[in-house]
Amino acid sequence: MLGCPRNQFLPPLLSFRLLTLDSPLLTPDMHICLLDIDGTLVLTGGAGQIAFAQTLAADFGIAEISEDVDFAGRSDRAIVADLFRHHGVEPSDENWQRFCRGYLSQLDAALVAHQGQVLPGVGALLEALADRGDVAIGLLTGNVREGARRKLAHFDLWHWFPFGGFGDDYEERCDIAAAALAAAKLHLSGQASTAMASGSDSNHGEVIVIGDTPNDIRCGRSIGARCVAVATGHTSSDTLRGGNPDVLLDTLEDIAPILALMA
Repeated sequence: MLGCPRNQFLPPLLSFRLLTLDSPLLTPDMHICLLDIDGTLVLTGGAGQIAFAQTLAADFGIAEISEDVDFAGRSDRAIVADLFRHHGVEPSDENWQRFCRGYLSQLDAALVAHQGQVLPGVGALLEALADRGDVAIGLLTGNVREGARRKLAHFDLWHWFPFGGFGDDYEERCDIAAAALAAAKLHLSGQASTAMASGSDSNHGEVIVIGDTPNDIRCGRSIGARCVAVATGHTSSDTLRGGNPDVLLDTLEDIAPILALMA
């Protein structure tokens, strides 16, 4: 798939604030930086997949999950839906909620048991973005929100991210990207509205998406973002280069090219 599906509408369960040029916190110079979690900010030592497997075994009787289902760069909801279908479990909302409860009950112990790390350059990058004063920092991740919080809190990073788009409600990463951008605008705007903010207006500076898979690049493009690909996950530089990111990095220690996108 080269791009995200067109004419997809987000469910009415989310409402966001529309931004105008009168919004006090939003100026044409205010940039938005959205970061992926796994393989971009941290490596968990496989804790997330272990918690997936433990939940499917304990709650759904699936002794061994299929290796045919890809995890990289996808939403938790999409991964679980594929695993359900592959193993003959009805992909219903009830089973999804049952999975989430089990997964979150397993995740903390898995994070402790499996040695992970904050990836090189992450702390310095977040500090540099925050110190600028003109960048709103958020998440664009396929993790469910509570799973994202637990992973990042484990590595003392959660406090950097006041908003984001998460994998609770959407299978498609481009829908998560749209929700993340809307959440960024909600964070920046003090004006309430019952309508969802459009991802295509120009009442902000650059939107930057940073991730470690082609799906991060693809969903970033769907919201008009400049895309930074970093080869700290399980995707090679050559594969990432094929997605035509604006910047391709070996690690996030190389901050200058990212900051240059917001010059």
